[in-house]
Amino acid sequence: MLDLKAQYQNLKEELGNAVIKVLESQHFILGPEVEALEKEIGAYSQSKFGIGVSSGTDALLVSLMALDIKSGDEVITTDYSFFATAGVIARLGARPVFVDIEPETYNLDPDQVEKKITKKTRALIPVHLYGQCADMDSLFQIAQKYELAIIEDAAQALGAEYKKQRAGSMGIMGCFSFFPSKNLGGAGDGGMVVTHDAKIAERLAILRNHGAHPKYYHKIIGGNFRLDALQAAILRVKLKYLEAWTIKRQQNGENYRKLFQDYGLTDRIKLPIEKKDQRHIYNQFVIASEDRDRLKGFLVQKNIGTEIYYPVPFHAQQCFHYLRNDPKQFPQSISASKTTLALPIYPELTFDQQRYVVEMIQSFYQDFDRAIKRSES
Repeated sequence: MLDLKAQYQNLKEELGNAVIKVLESQHFILGPEVEALEKEIGAYSQSKFGIGVSSGTDALLVSLMALDIKSGDEVITTDYSFFATAGVIARLGARPVFVDIEPETYNLDPDQVEKKITKKTRALIPVHLYGQCADMDSLFQIAQKYELAIIEDAAQALGAEYKKQRAGSMGIMGCFSFFPSKNLGGAGDGGMVVTHDAKIAERLAILRNHGAHPKYYHKIIGGNFRLDALQAAILRVKLKYLEAWTIKRQQNGENYRKLFQDYGLTDRIKLPIEKKDQRHIYNQFVIASEDRDRLKGFLVQKNIGTEIYYPVPFHAQQCFHYLRNDPKQFPQSISASKTTLALPIYPELTFDQQRYVVEMIQSFYQDFDRAIKRSES
């Protein structure tokens, strides 16, 4: 699915020098490297402030804490994403309220949001899934009407755009992940919150350090959400190449589209769409097939890495059974969980490798069709 070794070989000397610089400074938590990265990511995401934190999960968690989300509150989010999106809400004692997704983008369906709002609703967390932004205009209209805060889960979308606005810059806060598999990935966990609000930025900075301000004086309770200097140094090296990597991912996306068309597979495979006025950064290239599980097994045999994002929607997770959600409210999430499959899309992927992937998918369907004919005869 992802060849991080290829990326590392191209940056080996630069990354080594950056790590040595931190080791020689012996300043490992927060400090100058983190401050520099905060400014650079803030500028890249068109935001005034960046607050480096320990993971994308903690970025979401500390953002909710900054809004004082607590027991009895409700936060509306998608039914279909990585677990952290919902888990952080429940972790604070608040109630996660799930909404079904759009079938084309797999992002939160704005048409389903308003009916889930109650007097206890405090915030919305749209996810910019797979590197494409949610329908922010519609969500902002709803949020303004009901005076709700929007926290963008942009963990997979650093550099994505919605009508020329960068992901993370549109809500009251935006949350990024630097998990190694992300378009901008570190050598471990890391994350960042961006915002335009100076007071929120200050509160986030205090919360990430156990709520201490000044040191050893605690008016609020925070957590240990600090970003390591080693991660910041590595990310600063990689950030210089992020635009070029994004362009290559987009080119790979176009290659796939043409190959699937040339191999006559567009009636068997549902391809991801790019919505008008958006910039898709292709953290993942996700296809859909009614024969997903058999197709995945076939590709594994052909040494092709794939991944299922995500096999179990939130409403069906055992830890959320207490919410008593009706599965009938989530037909698109259920469908996506049963049909979607991510293919390799990383920048170092060659055209020949992509062609092999599509050839093998064609081979799968040819074998499938022959098996059907034999069974009918």
